[in-house]
Amino acid sequence: MIARLWRGLTPAHLAEDYLRYLHATGLKDYAATDGNRGVLVLGNVGAEQAEFALISFWESMEAIRRFAGDDVEKAVYYPEDEKYLLTFEPKVAHYEVANLTGLKDL
Repeated sequence: MIARLWRGLTPAHLAEDYLRYLHATGLKDYAATDGNRGVLVLGNVGAEQAEFALISFWESMEAIRRFAGDDVEKAVYYPEDEKYLLTFEPKVAHYEVANLTGLKDL
């Protein structure tokens, strides 16, 4: 299994709106892609900014290509992202999942 990590920053006052937007765009597309095994969405809202980290889990690099296209290292963005995001990281990171134990249904 491969974990794909993307991070983004929004203004703190847009954090809840951005999370709803994520559900309607990227998270929806992850779930619709064959080979996606799920996603963790982590958030940290500070006084000025909110940081989000998405860790999506995939069966293979081919599954990631079905979502991201041929350049799997390139971050995927949506047209309205510019309303929310303060920066646009050009690349994502991929990790081979070495161990996944102890997680219970949350």
